[in-house]
Amino acid sequence: MSTGIASASRARGLRARRGSRTRPTLPSDTTTIAPVSVDHYENFPVASWLCPPAMRSAVIAIYHFARTADDLADEGTAGAEQRRDALGCYRRALRAAAAGRPDPDAWPQVFVPLAAAISGHRLPIAPLDDLLDAFVQDTANPHYADRAQLLDYCRRSANPIGRLVLHLAGVGDALSLAQSDAVCSALQLINFWQDTSVDLPRGRHYVPLADARRHGLTLDDLQARHDSPASQALLRELCRWAADLMREGAPLACRVPGRLGWELRLVVQGDLRILERIDRLQYRTLSRRPVLGAGDAPPMLWRALRMRPAAPAPGFALS
Repeated sequence: MSTGIASASRARGLRARRGSRTRPTLPSDTTTIAPVSVDHYENFPVASWLCPPAMRSAVIAIYHFARTADDLADEGTAGAEQRRDALGCYRRALRAAAAGRPDPDAWPQVFVPLAAAISGHRLPIAPLDDLLDAFVQDTANPHYADRAQLLDYCRRSANPIGRLVLHLAGVGDALSLAQSDAVCSALQLINFWQDTSVDLPRGRHYVPLADARRHGLTLDDLQARHDSPASQALLRELCRWAADLMREGAPLACRVPGRLGWELRLVVQGDLRILERIDRLQYRTLSRRPVLGAGDAPPMLWRALRMRPAAPAPGFALS
């Protein structure tokens, strides 16, 4: 879900669109980590020209908040306990910013702009807290027993971004929030199935254990990163699940007016296009990572133009 905050997802919802990159070392004074540049992450169009100008500074503030927290949870060589301690400090800094008193010694590059966004747009704090809960969970590299557990993670790692963006746009009806949650969870899931070859070597296991068992696979089998007929069938099923969820939420992009609606259309079509790229690889993503290229832009634009509430995924198909 995005207006310049696209997947994923994906900071885990925001993580939602990052590619592989050099891993920074977590310094002993974690408050010195600066927020990353807005073009640091692949396929993550932060505050693009489609973002309504009145929302842009708040969108960037939310992005820096989530990206910096994600780096505290996920990057460098620090141990899990140190990461959780850093995230605890980060949460206290969020509390200070929410109270209008950002700590000048605690990530001021993040929390001074965020405090202004909270005050100026009456941003709710609960979604920001949910994101931090997900980042804390990341430090343990958990496994997920079933799809319900994985969706619960998406509820905290991805869905808050969509709800914050809708808040900035003044949209808060129940249908829009439910569709936003579906889009954001789908973005997160699509990133997982796109990034299996990247996540598995880092000990990140997002495939639900119940799904793996149904295809006769164990986590050790997946960790070996050898594509097989069983793993391909597993990934095909998981991609279809993500596509169904995206279709469920995609009509939101047709109802949200103006620039935001058009950006949402492109976000939806971009991630559906990733699923098609996975399909073209015959779901061999244990060993390779599909990416979009310049040639994907024309069909994405064409499909975005043709989207309708009753047909939100024109031209999309998986084998």
